[in-house]
Amino acid sequence: MSTNLRVAFIGAGNMAEAMVSGIVQTGLLEAHQITVTNRGNEERLLELHNRYGVQGIKRDKVQLSSFDVIFLAMKPKDAEASLNRIKYEITPDQVVMSVLAGISTEFMQQHLQAGQQVIRVMPNTSSMLQESATAISPGEHVTMKNIKLAQSLLTCIGQVYLIEEDEMDLFTGIAGSGPAYFYYLMEHIEKTAFEHGMDVELARKIGAQTILGAAKMVMERDETPAELRHNVTSPNGTTAAGLDALADSGGGAAIKAAIEGAMNRSIEISKDLQKTPVSV
Repeated sequence: MSTNLRVAFIGAGNMAEAMVSGIVQTGLLEAHQITVTNRGNEERLLELHNRYGVQGIKRDKVQLSSFDVIFLAMKPKDAEASLNRIKYEITPDQVVMSVLAGISTEFMQQHLQAGQQVIRVMPNTSSMLQESATAISPGEHVTMKNIKLAQSLLTCIGQVYLIEEDEMDLFTGIAGSGPAYFYYLMEHIEKTAFEHGMDVELARKIGAQTILGAAKMVMERDETPAELRHNVTSPNGTTAAGLDALADSGGGAAIKAAIEGAMNRSIEISKDLQKTPVSV
């Protein structure tokens, strides 16, 4: 990738750090090509500079016109104000990528100049390990060159999926919020193991390796998850007993509810923002 490419993050929270970490660790961009900004938490900006070598500058001191790609990484509730603030600082040649849940490409286009290139991005925090499942949905004005740029840039933090805009809320429920579901599962593995006398750290390693191995089986073999489950479930065996207990406790319904709960919240956030009049 070009050594002249410059990337700015507006917002310096956990998601911005996860993406910065992944990009810097892969070496696709040099640290000096990345700038992170926030409204005034200079201690946080210094922390990111010391940790990754990126530039940390207060928002009011950054000239956004000098960047090729601008990531919106603030809180969703601050999106409208931030978009209105940058509207005349940037040009349609620049690409604005939003990692904010519920912020549609239409919403971004409404609050920016006509013809502005915008891409909706949904990574997850596994970006830190270059294992994110990241979806992108381009707005109507984005060139193919910049779609490919987004894919190349985001591949540094994991797998990238080009999806339709109307699939993004569902993707948020599956992958954006998904890591937390597995952490929650692992918490309960630890707790149950501890209750039966096993060391917590040992149980943590066993649970993590088991989930990792199952994921690799799905990704590297031709069988579906249902087929793999059937293959390891002997009639009247221990796995069958465990699966029966999981079903009796509403395990499948709980997974469905978690995905739909996160999806519906993403939809609600988007609708709440759309109620706000467009400022000009």
